[in-house]
Amino acid sequence: MPVALWALAIGGFGIGLTEFVIMGLLPEVAADFAVTETVAGYLISGYALAVAVGAIGLTAALSRVDRKRALLGLMVLFVAGNLVSAVAPTYGLMLGGRVLAALCHGAFFGIGAVVAADLVARDRRAAAISIMFAGLTVANVLGVPFGTLLGQAAGWRATFWAITAIGVLAFVGIAALVPARVGAPDGASGGAPASGLRGELAAFRAPQVWLSIAVTVLGYGGMFGAFTYIAFTLTEVSGFASATVPWLLVLFGAGLFVGNLLGGRAADRHLGATLVVLLTVLAVVLGVFALTAGSKPATVVSLVLMGAFGFATVPGLQMRVMHHAAAAPTLASGANIAAFNVGNAFGAWVGGLTLAAGLGYTAPLGAGAVVTVVGLAVMLLAAALPGGELGAWRAGRAAAASEVPASADERRGFPASDAPTPGNPDARRDEPAAPAARA
Repeated sequence: MPVALWALAIGGFGIGLTEFVIMGLLPEVAADFAVTETVAGYLISGYALAVAVGAIGLTAALSRVDRKRALLGLMVLFVAGNLVSAVAPTYGLMLGGRVLAALCHGAFFGIGAVVAADLVARDRRAAAISIMFAGLTVANVLGVPFGTLLGQAAGWRATFWAITAIGVLAFVGIAALVPARVGAPDGASGGAPASGLRGELAAFRAPQVWLSIAVTVLGYGGMFGAFTYIAFTLTEVSGFASATVPWLLVLFGAGLFVGNLLGGRAADRHLGATLVVLLTVLAVVLGVFALTAGSKPATVVSLVLMGAFGFATVPGLQMRVMHHAAAAPTLASGANIAAFNVGNAFGAWVGGLTLAAGLGYTAPLGAGAVVTVVGLAVMLLAAALPGGELGAWRAGRAAAASEVPASADERRGFPASDAPTPGNPDARRDEPAAPAARA
């Protein structure tokens, strides 16, 4: 894999760290600014809202900007936001710094996914995207616990100074390692999208793009809804001590890391089948977890599997929406990043409803399983509709029977891209160009 992917992963690590580490430092921040825990919590919810806004709004604003320069600009925004948080003398400025840093979150992962995919061959794109997201998973496994320890030992501002330094490192890595023309569609120059905002918006006319986004909201939302209330499940149902919960979450994070990498590799082999299998197994894991949460050994196993199968879907979900918006994938990619956050909010809301109804602390797990099954149903519907994986699979079999070579995408269960290639507007991207006529 190109070393430039690791520069993107460092950026993902920093962004993941600034998103999640605040949860462990909230008491210190609240005490320092003399605000209630509820008001301090706006540092989390405000960040999440800004992520969704930036994923679409900022990505759209950067639609004609060279993608490498866009990533560098986003890292400048990230560094500035965390620097403001580190020095903020008031709660209001701290919240402003959080929002500023969050605006780059969705746009970075949206544009970064397109760049990562274009750094490698077509049959390794999901794996490349998974490496970028590996930074986010490592932030959960190692960054958050150590960031919390640093904040508790040296003050919470020290953690944000460290995150600022990570942002500077990511900026240097992207500047030095990401090629200048990466992500440039055919006919574009310097990595700038050829279609502009109008072309990016036109990608949303494809029903498969909207179906892919819906699968992201439901498939990932089911897992996150269950995870939102997992601390209550672990302490009130499984019987673990509160001091044990952080270490159990490290195991969950390890599952995220492994699942992300393996899910990316599997999606490169057969994207549609991979997503169907992962969503099916995830729904089963959540259901079994709900039934066996009273057993500590079963809970540990279920927690790891929930993280692994939940995040294994991420590279494939991102790759699917990019494929169906192949002519102009940047804004659709950013919209799908926003969809992950919408799924987070939706899943947490559904889980909260079950608790409010008095169904007990295993109910969010069961609700998560139901939401995931709905996501699976949407995925199966999308696969069966025109442009879906089922039609591509049939085309591949027909090609095999007629001895006509199937395209690379059709062999992977995907409709071939219809985007024209330079010099041959009728040819598909993955078809070899016709040999030039001899004089």
